[in-house]
Amino acid sequence: MSEVERHRITAAGVVLDFEVDCGFLCDLAIEDNGRAISPMHRVPWWGSSPEGEMLPHLKRMQGDFFCAPFADGGGTAPIFHGWPANGRWRVAERAAGSASLTAELTHTVQGARVAKTVTLRDAHPFVYQSHLFEGGRGTISAANHAMVSLPGGGVLSFSPKAEYRTPPSAPEPDPARGRSALAYPATSSDPRAFPLESGETVDLTHYPFSPRHEEFVVGIEADVSPLGWTAVVRRGQGDVYLSLRDPRQLKMTMLWQSDGGRDYPPWSGRHRACLGVEEGYAPHMLALPGGLDLDGGLDVRNAIGAIAWPSESRVISVEADRNSLTVTGEDGAQRTVPFALAHILR
Repeated sequence: MSEVERHRITAAGVVLDFEVDCGFLCDLAIEDNGRAISPMHRVPWWGSSPEGEMLPHLKRMQGDFFCAPFADGGGTAPIFHGWPANGRWRVAERAAGSASLTAELTHTVQGARVAKTVTLRDAHPFVYQSHLFEGGRGTISAANHAMVSLPGGGVLSFSPKAEYRTPPSAPEPDPARGRSALAYPATSSDPRAFPLESGETVDLTHYPFSPRHEEFVVGIEADVSPLGWTAVVRRGQGDVYLSLRDPRQLKMTMLWQSDGGRDYPPWSGRHRACLGVEEGYAPHMLALPGGLDLDGGLDVRNAIGAIAWPSESRVISVEADRNSLTVTGEDGAQRTVPFALAHILR
């Protein structure tokens, strides 16, 4: 496989690379409380030439990338995640070792130019992202597609949700190709009691909840949420992955559980321990109307990161003020770290 163009972004305590093909944010490494944290997932066929035709983003899928439209081809765009996840990004001139990067997508999206800005800050254990659409008309679905590595499993927590729903169709309905265990479609107000196809219920806050399965479930934000957040305690790693967003704009936390549930290439039963924490808004996936409004410009922002969390207790709250974020655990553990709230809530 030919070498891929990468650009490194660095700040005190945090570093990552940006790949111009497909716009991957990869090899995120955070130093926090004396712990080295590398929370992101990479597909096992990365760097090889797997058999069969596949979309560009699938060939080297890793870390985090941006999708618009999300899981919808949107006309001439590649199906599944659009040009931002399958096209090339042109990086603006920047100083070596810079803590910020801006890149423009070489394709338009529904007539809009798209610019990605990625910023790190000294001693902030987060990656701050912005995707700015200029021009274009109508509504669009969009999501960040972060993939968290959970070799020992994980415990999930969320900002308040109105409900959790699965789409009309299972990711893998054909047992000759793979397996999905949840009921599709189904709805629950409690993630700890979500319907299975078998008629029983399962706790979605524990990953994995069954062996060798492929699932997709959406948490729809409650109106009372002041800050949208997802926390994933990585068992055996002593840390917690965090995702932050404006709940008024990105109203959905979409969870992709991929743990050996696809038997066909390139998955071949070997794609394990991956949790997609895909923060966005894609109502069409639940057969609902609406989307994000492109008219007048659209700026989709989020922040992802990780902090040391030695107790590995379930996170029960994430609260932010202007300059910091406080994470509290079920066992009383608490950490306060630097955080730029204005990036999310403007």
